[in-house]
Order: sequence, then structure tokens, then C-alpha cells
Amino acid sequence: MDSHIIFIDNAKKLDSNDLNRFKPWIVSCAKNEGFYVGELSFTFCDDAFLNNINVEYLNHDTFTDIVTFDYGKQNIIAGEIFISVDRVFENASKFNQNFDQEIHRIIIHGVLHLLGYKDKSPEEKKQMSTKEDYYLSLLPDLDK
Repeated sequence: MDSHIIFIDNAKKLDSNDLNRFKPWIVSCAKNEGFYVGELSFTFCDDAFLNNINVEYLNHDTFTDIVTFDYGKQNIIAGEIFISVDRVFENASKFNQNFDQEIHRIIIHGVLHLLGYKDKSPEEKKQMSTKEDYYLSLLPDLDK
């Protein structure tokens, strides 16, 4: 099955050629969980843009680093993932990570949501974090 992954940089702060290097990693992570990747888009935006999505579609008037819309069926993941670059910068500082490490984590976090992982309860958060760490360890050496 052919996957179609696109990256849209509305924030104008990322290198789309650099982002395209993540496609095989994303496909590999999904395959490892028994899924294929269908239509998947990542939109990188600012806090205001993502907050508007959060309010309009989820009735949450809060800043967040990611919003994921799941359109998958059976064993094919598909969806839209919106990531606030502003939040990624802030979280990188807060968690003593560099920006690249934090953007990698949030990308795989969104993919894990599409794979069915949740992060509402403490147990779910722990499982999500463990999966993030595992898949980050499989990331090709892209200046991790």
C-alpha cells in the first residue's frame, strides 16, 4: 500500500525537505504496530491557529502542542495532525530538550494517537511516553 504523507509549514519556521526525511520512519513505526499509512498530513502552525482549531472543533479554549483528527479505518491510519511550533519551542525549553528532539517527539505522539494510543489517564500517559521513547530510539540519526 502506498502512503501519502504531507507536511505543511504554516508557521514558516521549518524546512520541508528536512521534514520529508521522516516519512519512512513514520511508515516503519505504523508497520511495527500492524498498520499501514494512508493519507496523513502534518500542519505546523502557531499558537493562535491551533487554539482556533481547539475551540472550533473540540470546544477547548486552551493552548496545546497538538491536535489530531483520526480518519483511519481498520488497519490503515489516516488523519490530520496540527502541531503548534510555538508550543514545541516552549516545551523544548521547559523539558530541557532541543527543538529537534521535541518536534520528533510530538510528531510520533500524533502518529501514536492515530495508532490508538491515548494519554488521558496516568497509565495511558506512561504507555504513550514509553512508546514515544521506543520509536524515537528507532529514528534514523537525523541530529537527534
